[in-house]
Amino acid sequence: MTAASTRRYDLDWLRVIAFGILIFYHIGMFYVSWDWHVKSVHAGPAAELPMFLTNMWRLALLFFISGIALRYALDKGALLPFAGNRFLRLAAPIVFGMAVVVAPQAYFQLRYESVVEPGFWRFYPDYLSFAQKFHIITPTWNHLWYVVYMLFYSMLAIAAAPLLRPLADRLARVRGAGVGLLLLTPVPFLFYRFILEPHFPTTHALVDDWANHAHSFTIFLVGFIVAKNDAFWAAVRRSLPVSASVAAAGAATVIFVWLGDHWGVVRANPVSAVAFSALRVIYAWAVIVTLGSLGMRFLNRDSKALRYLTGAVFCYYILHQTITVWVGYYAGQAGLSWEVEFAALTVATFGGCAIGYELARRIPLLRPLLGIAEKDAIKVGKRRGPARLAAPCEDVA
Repeated sequence: MTAASTRRYDLDWLRVIAFGILIFYHIGMFYVSWDWHVKSVHAGPAAELPMFLTNMWRLALLFFISGIALRYALDKGALLPFAGNRFLRLAAPIVFGMAVVVAPQAYFQLRYESVVEPGFWRFYPDYLSFAQKFHIITPTWNHLWYVVYMLFYSMLAIAAAPLLRPLADRLARVRGAGVGLLLLTPVPFLFYRFILEPHFPTTHALVDDWANHAHSFTIFLVGFIVAKNDAFWAAVRRSLPVSASVAAAGAATVIFVWLGDHWGVVRANPVSAVAFSALRVIYAWAVIVTLGSLGMRFLNRDSKALRYLTGAVFCYYILHQTITVWVGYYAGQAGLSWEVEFAALTVATFGGCAIGYELARRIPLLRPLLGIAEKDAIKVGKRRGPARLAAPCEDVA
């Protein structure tokens, strides 16, 4: 069987979709009442239900796919060189992102809050000084926390690879293990929700984010372990009617509670509070399994669009929130209707990412700083060969 015939294009598509959902989610943060860097004058509860439904599984999906990607990439060569390459691939965008890409987010947030005077270049030395002159930490990584976490998770998984890979391979040979993994995966997350989350709120600060680490690193490891487990993926493919029904039932329950304004009743009763928390975990896993099954059925095919997006999407992720905050700050003052404002913000975010990617992949110095692999570069003045996809999700951060 050829390498081409065994390639999992569906995983590449799911990676692109996961990052796309994340970008739209951050655009949505401009319109909800939840705390964020800048807000629209139209912000309110109207958009919060779809955001809440998405929020329960979007990051889990991303970490799950990232674990799968690491296993495929790790099996291509020796551990030590791969670890060094992985470290540089993720550390460079983190350092550059904190120093350059994320700085405008902090500036526009502080301008929105009337904390600093106009003038980014007057603000920038204070941002870089580590003097902590503001109520927000500077310099900061903001949305790049995911890349920071991926750096640490990757290094831990690579160090544990001599144990993890044999474990994954043995599980793949155990009869019924695929279905077992499919059914038992939510169990540790139920434990985290009830035992850890009440004591460790999410901070994205790395050093004290223990409940978030438990959730994110566990689903990352699940992805690593099941990446090449044919029985698991066969069970995922067959499970579509059940997983989709569970996901739909979970979503319907959340919608009923939300629209009926039953939150107070649910939280006041210990039994219903526990049941609803468990429902959220099961719903999230059911959505991920459903997306995996749909991907296997309908997305396991190559295309020029996939090749382009596979190379572009990490750069898009690095750039997108700065563009959203930047444009959102000025759009919020323009007196636009929410429809026009939302359309302008969406076009500006994706258009700005596209322009940034096309410029950066032509500039050798910028490529590693914005997460662009050399294979996705365009050599100015030379014809570019066909895009190469070396391993499923290989470019996942």
